[in-house]
Amino acid sequence: MSKDLLRFSTAGSVDDGKSTLIGRLLYDSHNVYDDHIRSVTRNAAIDFAQLTDGLRAEREQGITIDVAYRYFSTPKRKFIIADTPGHEQYTRNMATGASTADVAIVLVDARKGILAQTRRHACIAGLLGIPIVIAAINKMDLVDFSEEVFNRHSASLQGLARQLEIPQLIPVPVSALDGDNVVHRSQRMPFYTGPSILELLETLPLAIERTQATFRLPIQRVVRPHQDFRGFAGQITAGAIHPGDEVLALPSGRRTRVRTISSFDGDLPRARAPQPIVLTLEDEIDLSRGDMIASISAPPRKTSRMEATVVWMHSKPLRPGATYHLKHTSQTVRATITELRSRIDVEHLAENSASQLALNDIGHVVIETSRPLLADLYRESRVTGSLILIDPSDNTTAGAGMIRAIHDESNSAREHATAGLLNVGNRADLAAQIERSLLTDGAIVLRTWTSVSPQLLTFARLGAFVILESNQATPITFTRADGVNATPAEISSDLIYVAPDQILNEIHRLASIPTGEDDNDNGLGI
Repeated sequence: MSKDLLRFSTAGSVDDGKSTLIGRLLYDSHNVYDDHIRSVTRNAAIDFAQLTDGLRAEREQGITIDVAYRYFSTPKRKFIIADTPGHEQYTRNMATGASTADVAIVLVDARKGILAQTRRHACIAGLLGIPIVIAAINKMDLVDFSEEVFNRHSASLQGLARQLEIPQLIPVPVSALDGDNVVHRSQRMPFYTGPSILELLETLPLAIERTQATFRLPIQRVVRPHQDFRGFAGQITAGAIHPGDEVLALPSGRRTRVRTISSFDGDLPRARAPQPIVLTLEDEIDLSRGDMIASISAPPRKTSRMEATVVWMHSKPLRPGATYHLKHTSQTVRATITELRSRIDVEHLAENSASQLALNDIGHVVIETSRPLLADLYRESRVTGSLILIDPSDNTTAGAGMIRAIHDESNSAREHATAGLLNVGNRADLAAQIERSLLTDGAIVLRTWTSVSPQLLTFARLGAFVILESNQATPITFTRADGVNATPAEISSDLIYVAPDQILNEIHRLASIPTGEDDNDNGLGI
């Protein structure tokens, strides 16, 4: 139970031997039951591909259609295999299987070299952030175990990896049918002195150890078995946590400390990704499903606008302006595709302009959401940096996306900033300068000497920016119009004698901090 778990997927064009390789891997590592072997044995020969191809249509056609997941283990490590289809029409299945993989095995037929579908699968593996690719150059027995053929294909694959920015590609010559370099090293290819496929899988690092994000816990459920216990359940997506660590409760932005970490086995002194846990906090904070507990250092970014690379999986094409449900971690919101930047030509690895994305296309889009998300870039965290688009008409998964850029909340922050109450005290010159700046930006400004009142906050909530002056030298404070408790936030005294734009920037920053309002709203209006 304490062994590491590595997830890997296969990729490559049809008939390159993906299922045969996995079947041989399971067979030679003694992870197949005898009755299963007998069921796929014909005329004393084992059909290794059928050890994973379980659908009747797959057995009849001799191809992989759906993703086949298989579990096996060795004395060093546990594994989950995602054997994915090679046909272009099932590219979406390949993307699904590779989405959680630590390693991808890309197969190439030694007789044919790199094909269009090989490029497509390698492109998806690169987009999905799989950092290590094992390039299995298969069917070496059909090219007389030629070192020249292996070197030529290796060079082509290394060039493809550089184009796709895949950090590490490891070429291995194999014969999946005969088992050469699958589990045991081959004696028929003396020019290759590296490890076998299984030896690589047993020693390669896990993707979860390479995440750049600090602690993240998207909340899936609030656990309240009795009045003396209130815990927040979820799966850690990045980082580690200890009792006593200071954390940030989002979207409220409140700081607190972890009191206990609970699991099925009891309280833990430490937990790390990808463990499922229940956290209790020292302070009573309103958190619910869809919210997040994160590290105070480098927390996720709040955004309603992002750029993403999308693998389209729906028969209905994606067009700019279309609205979908967007699933991100444990929350679902409405989302609109505001722009289709480009479609990726996987054959030439170029980005071309397009009016739509068809089934199995890959494109670069801009997405706006009805409610801000707490997100990371995909390269920093695969869980908080990924999303799913769902067709609201039939709840079909329409596309899978990887967040490539997060737009600053400057525009939306300005909208919030032009709907608040700024108390400047006896600083008439500063009030006049800020008023001019806001009017230039098109804001509705109300400048007054009346005292703070519910009526002024009502004006702010209706969209006005209220500048409140007085004859007293009070600290400069800003009250958000969308704040739950209408609590003034004090502007740093260091900014009083600087340009008004810097004060406005600080107001924009305060306006972008999550408020925790509508915590129970699921973003769908239901």
